[in-house]
Amino acid sequence: MAPQLYLITPANAEPESFPATLMAVLNAAEFSALLVSRGAMDDAAYGRLAAAIVNVGQGAGCAVLIEDDIALTKRLGADGVHITKGPAAIKTAIAALKPAMIVGAANVPSRHDAMTAGEMDIDYVFFGPLDGVDDATAADLGQWWAETFEIPAVLSQPAADTVDARGAEFFALSDSVWSAANPAQAVAAIVASLGENA
Repeated sequence: MAPQLYLITPANAEPESFPATLMAVLNAAEFSALLVSRGAMDDAAYGRLAAAIVNVGQGAGCAVLIEDDIALTKRLGADGVHITKGPAAIKTAIAALKPAMIVGAANVPSRHDAMTAGEMDIDYVFFGPLDGVDDATAADLGQWWAETFEIPAVLSQPAADTVDARGAEFFALSDSVWSAANPAQAVAAIVASLGENA
């Protein structure tokens, strides 16, 4: 069975111009979730970008997730938060947002870290980078998690030449989409390849 799609926005996207590109990509395939990547933005810039993306993403039927900012998640009416800062931050997010909103755990470089996160009331465990070079160790971890645990795995493989969800329930797309000359066409090709590999 083909995995569900999880889209990661490019780091430091422009709040004014990016939503139009995003809409074209969201029209090219069905995405279950959309993470607003913070990159190196300050709070004000990230808030502007997230506000624009929440409207576009939710309008397309995506669960929109904010990176590591519980207050902004609540203020914008986003669907949840993507936590990269370890168990204490996950616990804080769970206390603040569950059960009404999604809490995802990322930055789990070992089986122990993944299991520590999985013992909490999270909705997914994210393996791999948000952007950049594919991480073979993370892909192996994601496959192990998907084969062993019920909490869904999200596997991120940013490079365009890798289209293999390794059994994870969600496949995250980032650089392979945004670096393409036509991001919507790139998504369509990736979806076709995932269907063939399912």
